[in-house]
Amino acid sequence: MPLMQYHVIKGRTPEEIELLLDTAHEAMVRTFKVPQGDRYQILTEHAPSHLKALDTGLGIPRTEKFVMLHVVSRPRGREAKVAFYENLCADLQAKCGIAPSDVMISFTENGDEDWSFGHGRAQFLTGEL
Repeated sequence: MPLMQYHVIKGRTPEEIELLLDTAHEAMVRTFKVPQGDRYQILTEHAPSHLKALDTGLGIPRTEKFVMLHVVSRPRGREAKVAFYENLCADLQAKCGIAPSDVMISFTENGDEDWSFGHGRAQFLTGEL
């Protein structure tokens, strides 16, 4: 937790995907202080005709390296989210060659009762986490 869901255009190598996932996870660990082993990521590749991400009128250019990230998480503070946006974009540019203009991030927050990590228990509620 958090759950990070990525949507990208097909064409990256397995090594590029692994680096993207590792880089994003490290930004999450650094920014939100989640444990290193707290890693839940799903990457879905789409044909170019199946992923559209315009610029919302902001004049933001997009390329085939575009990454749409949806984060599902317990509540996080405003400052921490803004820091994550900045950290992730800087790290993806430095390590993966993905321009900040090619990174879109959205958060959905939920509560402790919304997570079960296995065994049919809500570990945040039972005190296991």
